[in-house]
Amino acid sequence: MNEGRLLKQYEALLGAVPQSVWVLSADGVVSLLRDGGMPERLWHPDGESSWMDAVHPKDRDWFQRAWRRANQERTPLDTIVRVRLEEAPDRFRHIKIIAAPVLDGNGELEWVGTATDAEDHWRTRMREKLLARMAPVPAAHNLSEAFLTTAAAVVPELADAVAVFHVPGDAETAFRPAESIPASPERVGLAPGLPPMHPLDADFLLGPAVQEVIRSQEAGLLTFPPGGPPEDSLSRVSVRWLREAGATSVALLPVVVDGRTVALATTATCRGNPPSDEADVYLLQDVFQQMSGPLRRTIELQGIRDMALVLQQSFLAVPPSVDGLAITALYHPADSAAEVGGDWYDAVRLSDDSLALSIGDIAGHDLDAATAMGRVNSILRGLAYDSGPAASPAVTLSRLDRIVQALDSPSMVTAVHAVLHRQADNAWRIALSNAGHPPPLLIPADAPSRYLHDLTAADPPLCVGEALPRNDLHAVIREGDTLVLYTDGLVEVPGTDIGDGLRHLREQTDALVRKGVSQLSLIRALLPPVQNRWDDIAVIALQARRER
Repeated sequence: MNEGRLLKQYEALLGAVPQSVWVLSADGVVSLLRDGGMPERLWHPDGESSWMDAVHPKDRDWFQRAWRRANQERTPLDTIVRVRLEEAPDRFRHIKIIAAPVLDGNGELEWVGTATDAEDHWRTRMREKLLARMAPVPAAHNLSEAFLTTAAAVVPELADAVAVFHVPGDAETAFRPAESIPASPERVGLAPGLPPMHPLDADFLLGPAVQEVIRSQEAGLLTFPPGGPPEDSLSRVSVRWLREAGATSVALLPVVVDGRTVALATTATCRGNPPSDEADVYLLQDVFQQMSGPLRRTIELQGIRDMALVLQQSFLAVPPSVDGLAITALYHPADSAAEVGGDWYDAVRLSDDSLALSIGDIAGHDLDAATAMGRVNSILRGLAYDSGPAASPAVTLSRLDRIVQALDSPSMVTAVHAVLHRQADNAWRIALSNAGHPPPLLIPADAPSRYLHDLTAADPPLCVGEALPRNDLHAVIREGDTLVLYTDGLVEVPGTDIGDGLRHLREQTDALVRKGVSQLSLIRALLPPVQNRWDDIAVIALQARRER
């Protein structure tokens, strides 16, 4: 009587608790003792399939290991796993499973367990875990670091692939057709085993579905059969990769800063895995919006940098046309969203047969450095023109040093100032003074390149002391010879000796000369790759030629 009563009490308890109760026999047959507590009915195996087929493909490996260990050790199993829904076989729900081993009447091991809905609990815990992984993002030094951290946070748990795109913020964007707005990828994260993403051209365009997300600032989700993305919604290069990756869904997630979409994160579920659902998209959107802080700082820094670049470019005048000389000048900023420096070059005609040439670098990488560069460059240009072709470059630099130190307190300045005079037979005589700057490179028409002097021959930089002695150096460039003046960004790499950089520059120059490249092509080829430009680079080169 007591046993019957206890059984009824136990059954009443089970009826009040929102959970399903099941038994797994020794031969693998699952019997559902009570079905309850689930907002949606779960898939259950028929006679021809294993109950493991109900588990999400991404969870099967670890869940099988946990189940095998529980069987071997005969210990209870307590875990959360994704289980397929009966009415929508490509959708899953997080279920908390608690199972305990029991010996039946024949001494065979069977399992009795409960299954409880854990979707809300799992998403709350996952959100906390992802946001903890994103904690370093606000302190990221640059966008690449922020994007890398974000991609690592969501791959492969929430997505198999992540790509983040910068969205242009120019005024014309709003008036372009949807399919014509460009974007550039910043960081890509891929789960193991996926094919590498295809390289994107400089004019890569995002597809119409992406543009709609950018404009509406609302996340979007595209689901499709494995390897069958919609061609009319995404870019051609994206469709090609999604096919190769066996993708089943793409989530489009705008990152909004101060009311403007400044980045777009795209995630993909691949290799035939079940597609993401709206709950996944909501969680991903929450995670990617954590990038708004670094993006805001980058936008602010980029605005300052753009202002400095405009100021700097305004002082870098096009070199004058001089009969008997071919003059080439280039300026490239450092590969950094925050840095712009005080590098400059200048050339001013002093008479029909003379020219003043200068190049310099003011310490610092900010708007103040660019502003100081403008002042110093303007003063030097005025002094050179006022002094005339007969002036000593050393005297001109000494005058510049006194004036700049008297007007303000600038950082250290390095510079080369030269005056060139036309000679017979298309040659030019050069007098120059070097204030702590890398030595000019001479490229003779019929001999290997060489520096006009070594590092020790340079005088002290400007703005480091009063009334320092300065000297003139002299050289001649003949028809076909080229003289190259440059700033230290061309030869200096952090952590290396500048002597190594000077040697590499000379060797690289000789190799290019042997190929017979033009002067402009040679100067451009001397520039390091964009990703290796640690500092601003200014170059001005001139070649003596036959007079017309």
